[in-house]
Amino acid sequence: MGAHQTGAWQRVAHLTAGGALALTCLAAAAAGTVASTPELAACNGPFSIVQQPAVTTDARAYWFNRQLLRWPGADAGATFKLYYSAAGTLNTAAGAKVSGADGAITLERYDGALPAELAQRFKFVAAGATLALPAADGARAGTLLRQQLVLVQEGPDGTVRDATSMQIAGALDDLYAGAGEANDLGVTVAPGRSTFKLWAPTARQVAVCVYPKGSGAARAIVPMAFDAATGIWSATQPADLSGQYYQYAVDVFAPTSGMVRNLVTDPYSISLTTDSKRSYIASLDAANLKPAGWERDRAPNKVAAQPDMAVYELHVRDFSINDKTVSAAHRGKYAAFTETHSNGMKHLAALSRAGMTDVHLLPVFDIGSVPEQGCVTPHPSGAPDSDAQQALIKSTQLTDCYNWGYDPYHYNAPEGSYATDPADGARRVIEFRQMVMALHKAGLRVGMDVVYNHTYIAGQNEKSVLDRVVPGYYHRLDALGKIERSTCCDNTATENRMMAKLMIDSVAQWAVQYKIDSFRFDLMAHQPRAAMEQLQRRADAATGRHVNLIGEGWNFGEVANGARFVQASQLSLNGSGIGTFSDRGRDAVRGGGAGDTGLQLFSKQGYINGLVYDPNAQAGQHAASELQHAADMVKVGLAGSIRAYPLTLADDSTRELQAIAYAGQPAGYASEPGEVVNYVENHDNQTMYDNNVFKLPLATSTAERARVQMLGAAINAFSQGVAYFHAGYDILRSKSLDRNSFESGDWFNRLDWTYRDNNYGVGLPPADDNGKDYALLKPLLRDAKLKPAPADIAYARDAFRDLLAIRASSTLFRLRTADDIKRRLHFYNTGSQQQPTVIVAHLDGEGYAGARFKSLTYLINVDKVAHTLAVPQERGRAYVLHPVHLRAGAADQRPARAARFDSATGTFAVPPRCAVVFVENR
Repeated sequence: MGAHQTGAWQRVAHLTAGGALALTCLAAAAAGTVASTPELAACNGPFSIVQQPAVTTDARAYWFNRQLLRWPGADAGATFKLYYSAAGTLNTAAGAKVSGADGAITLERYDGALPAELAQRFKFVAAGATLALPAADGARAGTLLRQQLVLVQEGPDGTVRDATSMQIAGALDDLYAGAGEANDLGVTVAPGRSTFKLWAPTARQVAVCVYPKGSGAARAIVPMAFDAATGIWSATQPADLSGQYYQYAVDVFAPTSGMVRNLVTDPYSISLTTDSKRSYIASLDAANLKPAGWERDRAPNKVAAQPDMAVYELHVRDFSINDKTVSAAHRGKYAAFTETHSNGMKHLAALSRAGMTDVHLLPVFDIGSVPEQGCVTPHPSGAPDSDAQQALIKSTQLTDCYNWGYDPYHYNAPEGSYATDPADGARRVIEFRQMVMALHKAGLRVGMDVVYNHTYIAGQNEKSVLDRVVPGYYHRLDALGKIERSTCCDNTATENRMMAKLMIDSVAQWAVQYKIDSFRFDLMAHQPRAAMEQLQRRADAATGRHVNLIGEGWNFGEVANGARFVQASQLSLNGSGIGTFSDRGRDAVRGGGAGDTGLQLFSKQGYINGLVYDPNAQAGQHAASELQHAADMVKVGLAGSIRAYPLTLADDSTRELQAIAYAGQPAGYASEPGEVVNYVENHDNQTMYDNNVFKLPLATSTAERARVQMLGAAINAFSQGVAYFHAGYDILRSKSLDRNSFESGDWFNRLDWTYRDNNYGVGLPPADDNGKDYALLKPLLRDAKLKPAPADIAYARDAFRDLLAIRASSTLFRLRTADDIKRRLHFYNTGSQQQPTVIVAHLDGEGYAGARFKSLTYLINVDKVAHTLAVPQERGRAYVLHPVHLRAGAADQRPARAARFDSATGTFAVPPRCAVVFVENR
């Protein structure tokens, strides 16, 4: 995850006349002209008009359902009144009497137990005064919620002792539960008809503005009708308006701003014009939005079960922006994937042939952080250790063409900066589909990295959508009513019915309309497990196939440890079939953690880069037991981190993985291997090559560095569960030591499909996340001996493909169930007498579908020296080297030359820094 929003701005105009404008259905007097009316002016004015500024209060009270409320910490014996004002003119100054109210409701004390569902949903809410609307006023709840509301604690003289706004999600979910069943939010076009629907239950009035083009004046403003049962506003025009554009004019009370009129795009936009100014009117089923062959396109049949997945994580712009074999107009665009003879597509096709199953695209929904037209591309220069490159990148961050994309603006629309013409709402749809078709044709399924845990911005900001339609609903709020930002940005609340629905509807649309095969969820643990399971059912039913779901299950923030709901986290998803990224093997392999700085970068060596057996100059003293523990944690990853797998540890005890401690949690956390995603590098943090610049002794040659990198790939490829790789891992990708390249531009994120350069030493990385380590980074970046030669890159490229081919050759590397792993995977060379630099694992293929081999044993030697190990349990086996090791084009010829097995003694010989697979044929 790497979402950071910057440069967003706000422009709010105030009405001079005050009050809400009447909205009537108007059309242009003649074709091509615009009626000069106040109503149409509302469609062409500023994005937000404050009609009546609010007297701001916090939101410490919770409206649980249509009847019950709670004010945490308040004296239950006091007098409480709910004041309301349709015009938003309430003044609740302490010590004075309330003014500007249309009326007030005296609330009753509620002493009963909360209904079980409410008690569970609001378990995080502190004790206090629980209150109830009188029965006679319960029917007014919906009307009240469309006004300014303030809950007041009054003294005997009627003066204000305390006042607060309320968090209203519970009440809205109760009142408008029927909206969850709506299947036509957004725009729907049919012959002779265009219908618009928007869920905005707290709005006072809503109209839809229709525009002939993506820019220019409005042609019509159409008032929308409110459905009090669902909270949905709708309007139908007697014409197919496909190809035109629209926005909503929403009159609503915003707690931070007052009574406002917001001119806002549709949360369910399927496409937009440049910079997401207006929503596009179309049906995704329309023939003109389907490229030739789209109806016949099918994903390659490579994944029978989730552990079959081998994923290549790729950024659309990174893929082609520097590829000179792609036509200039298509570089950095969706269309680049259609150029099958480009270096980049040849690279992906080769990975596919080797055994890669999926390309996962970093966010490709509409994002708010990149100008879609007129963005700049800086061209830095300077010495390998210069700070000039990062200074130029920093100076253009707000206007350049680059961002990872963890800045959601519209969840259901493709990002426009990757389209050849972002002004045309159709182009991004067509070109996205062409990209999917091209990847499918190359033998790769297509996955999306999706970010439903936060939005780019909230409140009355121009690039806020959800919070300007239903203020205070879509985001998770703290005890004061402020938006939580633990994810880095404005956290969404998928525990709320309509935010969960938006997420579920969105995934179903991508899966059906764009044939997306798998999804990777950013910070998925900030979402409820129940919502993710509902999403899985919906996606599968909508597509008629199983849609693979994986995500980040990190447990932190305001939802940590189930504080608000059962999370979609590592420990809470077991049994769901949804995969989470595992840090168990990752940290053991790499050494250290994402937050390491200073000398920690060097001292925390990992299993493949020298812990104990090859210390660097700053490593300090490490006990032999640390290496043994790292070896045990690598085995945890190789066993798929499943809960019940028994492992003999370095202390000679045998324990199930769930009984082994890992950073205060169980090392084994998954019920089945499909629930684990194994990786040693992704877009976050330093690449493996850069990580090893710190960890390996400086004297390590670049050829050896390439071998070390392939050890990490081997461990990942042989681990049970999903195998996940960052694009460029296979070509020793460097980001010039950048730990967080989310907006470091093309310069630090470069991929070179000519295999000449890995991008190491192109200047000091951006100072924001790396500057305090510059003194350590500078001598490393200017050390030319740390930059790999083309031969090193070519070796890594080919060795990586060989590892993929080995993984793809047998289902033994992709066992389907936890029982299969317990029965068929056995580790040797364990316990206190182990040689800790060598992993030895046996896989029994007898009677197993797709195993291909009767059995196999793999050895991973991370040491600088060769090792010979006797494994008595393997005596009498008829092992030979895996066919990939023996083919003439094998990247690493050392196994064929030096790896040996003696059947009489069960002894294996394995070269240094080498992964070797022996197989016993049927």
